[in-house]
Amino acid sequence: MSNLIKPVDYVSLDAKTIHPLLELAKKQVLRSQHASDAAFSEQEREEIGEARQMRDRILEEAEQLAEERVREAHEQAALLQEQARREIEEWWNERRAADAEASEEARQLGFEQGYQQGFREAEQSVHEQYSETISEIRGSLEKAFAKKRQIVQEAEPFLIEMSISIAEKIIRKQLELEPDWVVDLTKHMLSRKKTKGQLTLCVSPSQFEFLYDARDELKLAVDSQAELLIVPDSTVEDEGCVIRSDSGSLDARIDTQLMEIKQALLQLAAAESEAGDDDDD
Repeated sequence: MSNLIKPVDYVSLDAKTIHPLLELAKKQVLRSQHASDAAFSEQEREEIGEARQMRDRILEEAEQLAEERVREAHEQAALLQEQARREIEEWWNERRAADAEASEEARQLGFEQGYQQGFREAEQSVHEQYSETISEIRGSLEKAFAKKRQIVQEAEPFLIEMSISIAEKIIRKQLELEPDWVVDLTKHMLSRKKTKGQLTLCVSPSQFEFLYDARDELKLAVDSQAELLIVPDSTVEDEGCVIRSDSGSLDARIDTQLMEIKQALLQLAAAESEAGDDDDD
């Protein structure tokens, strides 16, 4: 995901991994929900609200369209089944009437064996017609459910993009409201590095003084035998950081983390899509 060298203990995102950035954001936002809402400007609240509504509307419309396809398939299946039932019943009644006459004639002529064979052939014909109808119904339903999955899957990348955009707005606003949150975020990232040697914490020049003053608290997140060095780095432009050590680098810039979250969600969606296609096969 990131072009930086990954440490040997780097844990990539998957379906069971909660990214520290989102985990912290959730805790902080829940802790100060009212203050956070009040701090957004009216325009910001409107933008976030409109984005959420659009995201929810797209997903709802996709689900409705998909459900409509499934409902149409169910209705078609019911019609086919009823039509088949009527045709089979009509055919069976005609066959029974014909068989009754043929039975009497066969008995009179001593062709009882021929009668029994004809009866078995009639039963086989009814069974084949019913099986064909069931197969047709099953095929219609399978196509409808496949169409539903396709509709939702096609909307998924856009929904993920929009969700990440909303998350970024909320996270950045939360960082404005509670600057101390940067310390919590940095501690979370430092705790992921299990290094006993030197750790170099590269931070934005605008955040350097603030984080340097919090160095004693940050040291609590690393191994007792590790040496923590905090330096300003112009390539870090937000409240995130880049952690360097002999074992590799951990890119914990907010933009990078949000991009990794998006890529992980897209990969997960693609994997689920492939699994669904395999099930169809």
